[in-house]
Amino acid sequence: MASGIELVLADVDGTLVTDEKLLTDRTIAAVRSLKAAGVKFALTSGRPPRGMQMLVEPLALELPLAAFNGGLYARPDMSVIEARSIDPALVQEIVKLIGEHGLDVWLYRGSDWLLRDPHAPRVAKEADTVRFAPTVLESLEGITEDIAKIVGVGGEDLDRVARAEADARERFGAQVSAARSQPYYLDVTHPEANKGAVLHYLSRRYEVPLERIATLGDQPNDMLMFEGAGLSVAMGNAGEEVKRAATKVTESNEDEGFALAIERFVLGEG
Repeated sequence: MASGIELVLADVDGTLVTDEKLLTDRTIAAVRSLKAAGVKFALTSGRPPRGMQMLVEPLALELPLAAFNGGLYARPDMSVIEARSIDPALVQEIVKLIGEHGLDVWLYRGSDWLLRDPHAPRVAKEADTVRFAPTVLESLEGITEDIAKIVGVGGEDLDRVARAEADARERFGAQVSAARSQPYYLDVTHPEANKGAVLHYLSRRYEVPLERIATLGDQPNDMLMFEGAGLSVAMGNAGEEVKRAATKVTESNEDEGFALAIERFVLGEG
């Protein structure tokens, strides 16, 4: 095909699905068209593996799911290929830092989503999105082992989330990866658990040169997989910083932006 793309790597929320977390018929058709054209298709997300499971069947996914922004790679049947956990010595320090910024804290360990307050902002919406309920604990103190992701959750004050991101990067440096997956979510993961690392993982695993991979996303943490990819597409709902980092810009996730990007830029259908 004209684009020369052999593999497409896409973000999920704000990119692949609508704001109601749904796949449109046109999106499903676009992924099927990729497969028919011999183009591999993979997903990466800050979601846990179970939170991506509902996408497997309608999209006939075959490649590993890069959950927790690459903190855990799972097969479509949810069996784990490999996982990268945060250094146990850092977990409680990160929890403390997030709390200092007035954010709620969620921990992800294996298939468990751990939190203290089930009535806190965004919990109900997240449970609806990932389609499983959190485990509620009186305290997160002492939990340090096998943590794949720590999330700082903001309410209406999104500047707090941005400040927490900057503070986490300054305090922990290269010991973690800290980036906003949504304006109200700060994701902290293993330093090699980021979407740029996912890009390189898939390139190595499937022996596809970076210049023959297309990436699609809408948030600042997606910019890491834009770097080095032959084609990078920012969604129309992305911020200006994300759009500037991409080689192409499509429509929003509410206006079939994913499907249009596949049709126009990858399959070359005009």
